[in-house]
Amino acid sequence: MATNLVALLRAINLAGQKSVPMADLKTMLAKLGFDGARSLLASGNLVFAAGGRVPPSAKLETRLEAEAAKRLKLDTSFFVRSAAEMRAMVGRNPFPDEAKRDPGHLVALFLKDAVDEPRVDGLRAAIVGREQVAGVGREIFAFYPDGIGRSKLTMALIEKKLGVRGTGRNWNTVLKLEALAHT
Repeated sequence: MATNLVALLRAINLAGQKSVPMADLKTMLAKLGFDGARSLLASGNLVFAAGGRVPPSAKLETRLEAEAAKRLKLDTSFFVRSAAEMRAMVGRNPFPDEAKRDPGHLVALFLKDAVDEPRVDGLRAAIVGREQVAGVGREIFAFYPDGIGRSKLTMALIEKKLGVRGTGRNWNTVLKLEALAHT
């Protein structure tokens, strides 16, 4: 039985940086033996199926990063979650009211490794605006009530305080990816 997976690529096709056609990424996945690769938007959101036994996320991420570098000359990080992990993450959203009222300012941060509460507390202590963060594990949620563009709660600060790399997607995109992963 196939397992649907979501791959989030960090910082590609944003403002002309790390430009790569989604078709090239889908072709790469097919050549690696994955089925039915689909993209959502053109900024590094892929859903695909893996038959048989799926390797742990960290191993799969490392493999995809190496293949993208070799085949596409693309140096970026991959963050892989199963369809079940996406559904569970959506269910754990600690900001349900904000998700309904202002989903464009709610961001799910997908992390390479799990973080614990003391690291999240350190991140909270570094916030200088009205932003809020919550969660532990491999996903953290951030709500930006005054918008993301001018916020001091940047990915660089988040990664520094949490001690791990990540990539973010707004709540609208997260819900679309979760739905796509279950089709």
